[in-house]
Amino acid sequence: MAPSASINILPESDTSTFTVPGRLTIQSVAKRRAAEGRLVAGVAALADVERFKGRTSHLHKPKARRWDHRFSTESNTRLPSSLKGAARYLKNEGMISLGGGLPSSRYFPFEQLSARVPDAGHFDGPSRCSTLHAGKNDLAEGKSDFDISTAFNYGQGYGAAQFLRWIIEHTEIVHSPPYQDWSCTMTIGSTSAIDMGLRMFCERGDWILSEEFTFPTAVEAAAPMGIRVAGVKMDEGGLLPCALDEVLTNWDVYARCGPKPFVLYTVPTGQNPTGSTQSAQRRREIYAVARKHDLIIMEDEPYYFLQMQPYTGPAASPIPPPTSHQEFLDSLVPSYLSMDTDGRVMRLDSFSKVIAPGARVGWITASEQIIDRYRQHADVSTQGPSGMSQLLMYKLLEEQWGHTGYLDWLLHIRMEYTERRDVLLDACESCVPREIVSWVPPMAGMFHWFKVDYRKHPAYPRKSRADIEEEIFHAIIGHGTLLMKGSWFSPDGQGEGDDMYFRATYAATPLEDIQEGVRRLGEAFREVFAIEAVVQTNDNGIAAVQMKALETGLANIHVNGYINGHANGEANGFGNGYTNGYGNGYTNGGHFDGYANGHTNGYLSAMA
Repeated sequence: MAPSASINILPESDTSTFTVPGRLTIQSVAKRRAAEGRLVAGVAALADVERFKGRTSHLHKPKARRWDHRFSTESNTRLPSSLKGAARYLKNEGMISLGGGLPSSRYFPFEQLSARVPDAGHFDGPSRCSTLHAGKNDLAEGKSDFDISTAFNYGQGYGAAQFLRWIIEHTEIVHSPPYQDWSCTMTIGSTSAIDMGLRMFCERGDWILSEEFTFPTAVEAAAPMGIRVAGVKMDEGGLLPCALDEVLTNWDVYARCGPKPFVLYTVPTGQNPTGSTQSAQRRREIYAVARKHDLIIMEDEPYYFLQMQPYTGPAASPIPPPTSHQEFLDSLVPSYLSMDTDGRVMRLDSFSKVIAPGARVGWITASEQIIDRYRQHADVSTQGPSGMSQLLMYKLLEEQWGHTGYLDWLLHIRMEYTERRDVLLDACESCVPREIVSWVPPMAGMFHWFKVDYRKHPAYPRKSRADIEEEIFHAIIGHGTLLMKGSWFSPDGQGEGDDMYFRATYAATPLEDIQEGVRRLGEAFREVFAIEAVVQTNDNGIAAVQMKALETGLANIHVNGYINGHANGEANGFGNGYTNGYGNGYTNGGHFDGYANGHTNGYLSAMA
């Protein structure tokens, strides 16, 4: 990572002074642009990425490694678009083009577009909004550097130069990649980028690595290509470096029927589905494993800017938000891109979670070699993102908000998501039985991950793990809410002894519905695990018992039947009472009464 301020370094072979440029900041963007001169880019214009990065700003950094040995046959045989390559001649002065098959913008039935958006720093209501305008010929008329005639026509695979410049500046401000030849190209979203990335690096029969619970679409995108996904163990802090190293070190090509994988797909921040976030130290350790085994890291980060304030509990005071742009940036966990000295990270960014998923605009950052391969693929497949979307995003992020306004927006949604998460967590603390369900407050993202101790189910082990999961899932639906099964996110599938999880989200549901949904969820767990069933007893001094799942039931109800009359009580009382009462009651729809009466009466008989 470049130093934050200019310093003098004396080269070994020269006595002159070489000044290392400082890291790009929001304040220094204007200075760099002034040195570049005005950007004029017409239809399908080529982008001068080195100009956008500052031609001398990264020369002190090492160059990325070459990845020729990692590209697939498809990638190696893919050639650049010959027609798009001819666009470089359009910038020649006086050129009259009779070559390109570009339609005339005179026949675009759009003269002007407008959109109302909030003013920077005023995001809490519609009272402070401005209207964005985009005309057909704004570029020719000197009103804007980007207009309908340019945006709505054909373009390059990496997107319009006008908006790509903003993306490159943003990437450098946030991540400052520590090698010289990094670059960016736009995507139509991270799902497409995953698909194209897999095609670039993998052959049919290959394996890739991911967390043991991962984004199902990545697995489903890989499957038709004949690419399999090996899950790597996690803990509450995300992917485990030691587990990753163990899988790779002990990879058996014969048992796996495939070569040792060299692509790691990971969602490091607010991971989908677990909500876990890898710490800076964990990322450094995983990066070290990647260097040891020569991995490509596909860093998928749709939730990176949804890093939230720490959860302090239902009655505690909230942590105040960052008070400056720099404090906000410093509070973010460093990305893999920011520590990548080899150029082995392909970072996937998206506006889907922070602006709008329907925009279908994202970008990747990687070495120039990887970006060139990606662009060649995009030129003959997806093309760049929709020009309409690029124009709207440019008007919002470049002309309306700028880099400072966008950071203000990111800080705003950080606090919005913090409130949503806290409402869900507060409801969990009061409504969800801790005896059965456990969780770790998510630090980022949209998801909350419940771990369910299915072994405390009254019918376990007679009833299998899979059947208990299905029972819980339908009980939750029956109570009027919906969660996703954790097993749906496991690329390797789950077996009888594996832990059980369910995923919830707090992203879009109204706050009052989050609370009600969690209350219903708690009721569903209590129903399935026979919690809070009140048992009436005789006059032998035994008080009414409130069962808190089988664990508490054994502690309270078993107390005499199990301890004093273990042999007879367990064999006769529990056996007959449980089997007859629970079995008949559950079958006939009287789950609580059947379990409570049969189970308890069995023990009372044993004690008598």
